[in-house]
Amino acid sequence: MKRRVFLAMGVVLLAACSPAEQSSEQKKPLKEVRLAVHKSFELPQPLIAKFEQENHAKVNIIKVGGGGELVNKLILSRAKPVADAVFGLDNTTSAKAREAGILADNQPASAETEAPLYGALAVDYGYVVLNYDKAWFAKNQLALPKSLDDLATPAYKDLLVVPSPATSGPGLGFLAANIHEMGEEQALAWWGKMRANGVKITPDWNAAYYTEFSQNGGARPLVVSYATSPAAEVFFSKGKYSEPPTGNLFLQGGVFRQVEGVAVLRGAAEPELAAKLVQYLQHGEVQKAIPETMWVYPAVKGTPLPPSFQFAEQPSFSNNPSEVDIQAHRQRWVESWLRVVEK
Repeated sequence: MKRRVFLAMGVVLLAACSPAEQSSEQKKPLKEVRLAVHKSFELPQPLIAKFEQENHAKVNIIKVGGGGELVNKLILSRAKPVADAVFGLDNTTSAKAREAGILADNQPASAETEAPLYGALAVDYGYVVLNYDKAWFAKNQLALPKSLDDLATPAYKDLLVVPSPATSGPGLGFLAANIHEMGEEQALAWWGKMRANGVKITPDWNAAYYTEFSQNGGARPLVVSYATSPAAEVFFSKGKYSEPPTGNLFLQGGVFRQVEGVAVLRGAAEPELAAKLVQYLQHGEVQKAIPETMWVYPAVKGTPLPPSFQFAEQPSFSNNPSEVDIQAHRQRWVESWLRVVEK
């Protein structure tokens, strides 16, 4: 008897939720939220799908060059925003984005992070450093450089590739570290020597690392990259390497701590959904995925690291100017650098 009562109640409840009501949510058109990112952005598709399912939304990821190029495009399109949120702001560009007025005044609350980011929610951080190709240096019996000044000597002619500080976040971070350690005048003089010594400049980090670096088939055994890149080489070798084939050089004036983050854009078509997506990138599952997808450290405190990060060295120092100093002087730094290197 009780079984029949429960069954009857179930029928009543099902009847109360008409088929039209049951499927009304499914029939609603998906809201699209647009996320502008730099070329190096990666996130497992299941995590993106989870956000879409939980929010009845479609995430449209728009990849735009390097970090500097990304911010420049968003500034140029601010009258008619091409995205609702942006990932790829860092401590070389976030102040510029804020002052240009492209970020919404009110950003969602941030989780507790290892490093803050002006005007945005920190998602990851890493160290911009020099990487070297171990096999190349062993084969050519050349000692590793011990200072930036060493790189300007004839022994290291035509060996270094650097992403441009005019269009690349890591490139600008490296230049900022140079200036913070040496002073602006001396750093630019060093770049003049590097130009004469054959330094190669690329538009972004991808071109420097995956095209020009000798570990990946290029001709340059030294590259401005990340301290986590050696760990990535082991991981992606699928058992070929038990130790990294590349190493880090932590040279004074050549170490920059880069903090990346995400923010809602001013004029977003879907500001509420954009705010949810921004916070989602600090979500535990997303943070745990970051090390082995983008090969940087997760910014949210307490996030565990995968075993592969045993090869991801963290330097004991960095040569970081403040974000305020970077914003105040970055244009002059870059313009002066361009006159020296591209004259």
